[in-house]
Amino acid sequence: MEPRGPLMMEHRLIEQMIALMENQVKKIEKNNIVNPSFIDAAVDFIRTYADQTHHGKEEKILFRDLSRKSLSEIDNSIMNELVQEHIMGRITTAKLVDASDDYKKGNMSALSAITRNLRKFIDFYPKHIQKEDKLFFPAAMGYFTESERQSMLAEFWEFDRNMIHAHYKSMIESLGKLVRIALPLWIGGSAISSNFV
Repeated sequence: MEPRGPLMMEHRLIEQMIALMENQVKKIEKNNIVNPSFIDAAVDFIRTYADQTHHGKEEKILFRDLSRKSLSEIDNSIMNELVQEHIMGRITTAKLVDASDDYKKGNMSALSAITRNLRKFIDFYPKHIQKEDKLFFPAAMGYFTESERQSMLAEFWEFDRNMIHAHYKSMIESLGKLVRIALPLWIGGSAISSNFV
């Protein structure tokens, strides 16, 4: 398997979330109401899976390794476009969170901002994915030897393995701060107390 394989598989799951977002937008427009739990789940998916995990592998491994190669002008330009698109996705996510927070506080006018930002994802991701799958990934793989591609693939697996642990460690720390309790730290098979400020 080439490194683009797992990235393209991740795209298929992202496409499923985009279809769910499209369905949610239709419901919002029909009923003038949104399910805040759906928005929370969508934000978690976009932040953790699409951005930190998927875009993380692209930016921290694939793009990093490509930056060490002599890219053609067009490939370098596309890579820079992709980075800017990732940044735009992060900005859109933050706007969606703000709109959802406003809605949860009773601001019904926030529905239009929720819909607008969901639509940005609906419009953005299919084009972004097609650009990567059909254009950028095939060209990018040509810059690497078979050995380099296999090393990159191994680094992708390690990145994913570490990502899940980092995500849930951060969640537990945040929850611990929220409820202000001391959580045990496991060191050498023994628990010691850790106080959260």
